[in-house]
Amino acid sequence: MKKRLFWILGILIIIGLAVLSSAGIVEAQKRFGSAYYYFFHQLLYGIAPGVLLAYILSKIDFKIWRKLSLLILLGALALMTLVFVSHFGFGAKGAIRWLSIGGIVFQPSEILKLSLVIYLAAWFSGHGRNERTNHWLYGAAPFFIVLGFVGLLLALQPDIGTLIVVGCIALGMYFVAGANLKLIGSIVGIGLIILALLIWLEPYRFNRIRSFVNQNNDTRGISYQVNQAKIAIGSGGIFGVGFGKSTQKLGFLPEPVGDSIFAVVAEELGLVGALAIVGLFVLLCLTLTQIAISTADPFGRFFVSGINIWIMAQAFINISAISGLAPLTGIPLPFISYGGTAMIALLAGLGIVFNIARE
Repeated sequence: MKKRLFWILGILIIIGLAVLSSAGIVEAQKRFGSAYYYFFHQLLYGIAPGVLLAYILSKIDFKIWRKLSLLILLGALALMTLVFVSHFGFGAKGAIRWLSIGGIVFQPSEILKLSLVIYLAAWFSGHGRNERTNHWLYGAAPFFIVLGFVGLLLALQPDIGTLIVVGCIALGMYFVAGANLKLIGSIVGIGLIILALLIWLEPYRFNRIRSFVNQNNDTRGISYQVNQAKIAIGSGGIFGVGFGKSTQKLGFLPEPVGDSIFAVVAEELGLVGALAIVGLFVLLCLTLTQIAISTADPFGRFFVSGINIWIMAQAFINISAISGLAPLTGIPLPFISYGGTAMIALLAGLGIVFNIARE
């Protein structure tokens, strides 16, 4: 299983680099004066440190992270609060999501996802697991307190897309831990009410729902991105227009290296290429599920499950949104979209998975 996991990740990363070099070639030339800026930046500041960190973590006994879980979560939350300190935090397009410390720029919400997986794996594998998963006072209430504070920080940035992914991770791990469906249903209901309130409070979020319900409404305004993405996907046909030959990336499709990158894949590589990437994610999901099932240690089992849920939820939401099957959220596609912090965090988590698989 370790070898299979290694090869799947390797193929995904190589495909991601190739697709990124094509999708970002025009935008990179315009913004940075170098056609392959995104390619080299992702390679040097995302993949290289991520692979190195994954290798180091694969050699460290995974049980140590259970002991350090609370400190790791508190550290991640501290970084999240620093975003709102003007000397450290900065943003773009109305959102404050990045930190600059000592010249190093990163997105703390990606570190938060990994720290939350570690913390919840430790929480659900601790003493009194039955009470923590099926008792409201000892299980759901502390769960809500932690998730509520995390949600507040993400809503203030604002980063509702990451909040949705974090919610999927938390609920998925709660389910894996054995919580009864009635309790999960109550949590989902409360979460949906809060999400609906957040959407109602911000016009741009409400417009995304409107554009999803009627994608032909205001095609030059609120429905522009999803319609341009559908044009790209439709233009690709079965075999695509050819690698590097996308026309939608030439200024028509917003965020071609970010949350719209799957549309570029579908245009250039067609249905065959798009299904190949989906197939790799499905194979990765099955491999991680096998590792989780075969892991005797409860913390290790919950951790691998959490990493699996994180990757699959994010991939599913991204592909669904850009295909017009769900409202747009601005969530990147794991291993494919541009983002150094996201790549490092994912590879770090999978480094721990390799250690668990070895044990």
